Amino acid sequence: MKEKLIQEISNAMTGILSVEQIAQLNGVLLQVVSKYTITQDGEKAQHEETATNDRLLEIFLSAKQVEGCTTPTIKYYGSTIRQLFKTMPKKVINYTTEDIRAYLAVFQRKHKSSKVTIDNIRRIFSSFFGWLEEEDYIIKSPVRRIHKVKTGTQVKEVLTDENLEHLRDNCKQIRDLAIIDLLASTGMRVGELVKLNREDINFNERECIVFGKGNKERIVYFNARAKIHLQQYLATRKDRNKALFVSLAKPHNRLEISGVETRLRKIGREAKIVRVYPHKFRRTLATMAIDKGMPVEQVQRLLGHVKIDTTMHYAMVNQTNVKLSHRKFIS
Repeated sequence: MKEKLIQEISNAMTGILSVEQIAQLNGVLLQVVSKYTITQDGEKAQHEETATNDRLLEIFLSAKQVEGCTTPTIKYYGSTIRQLFKTMPKKVINYTTEDIRAYLAVFQRKHKSSKVTIDNIRRIFSSFFGWLEEEDYIIKSPVRRIHKVKTGTQVKEVLTDENLEHLRDNCKQIRDLAIIDLLASTGMRVGELVKLNREDINFNERECIVFGKGNKERIVYFNARAKIHLQQYLATRKDRNKALFVSLAKPHNRLEISGVETRLRKIGREAKIVRVYPHKFRRTLATMAIDKGMPVEQVQRLLGHVKIDTTMHYAMVNQTNVKLSHRKFIS
């Protein structure tokens, strides 16, 4: 609409102003009208309707989907932003930095949320309001002046070699043993694991293609132990489901993420190992690989991380090796 208005003014001034003057006029008009919202007669009601909070959120979530965000991520974005709308019912164009700060502070006190949770909410708001700014719905994002929440560094646990052996010893089903070995040797995400089909496994090369975040595919590799247990598990299958892992009970549907998580927790309790969950295997692999000298760039590729900082965040470097390296290179 702004470009159309400028064009109409330029056409009206043709013959009165020179070409150079028309160009200068267009530049001035572009600067001035950028500060305002312009609608044609009869379009005001329609414009206001399309600019409602729910409508803007709907368009934003569609944009995130096009960018490759997963369905769970989009749902999390939507629920988090809708909660803001519900708590502070006002048009998004009227939100201020003080509003967002107040909301985060109250949310943290009310829910006793961790700093990590609050920073996740801040990042979602930053993405949403940043998109509104880019799309010219607002002049400036109110989240710009709200900085990243300092969360500190927590040393996250990994599974030891003994832990893994105890978990294997407590597997009563060959399927569970194959799952543990595949997670431990590939470092794949649990969401990637449950999407695998039988035909995806290349036993000769001991590798398979997984589809990670944003449907990006990559090759992961498994060891001989995982190969043997996978073959033994598939040999016991009588169903025709193409899924690599299925439920133990009929009708043997594809195993879901929640099913894997529940099973690993149960095996962990029986093995007397605290907090066993799929992502712990991923972090364990990254730590072990870096600890044994695998270049971090290769670990990054193995795990499917876009940024190398993410890989370093996953991996915990063995303190003993740090001490030995200090003596070797510095002392």
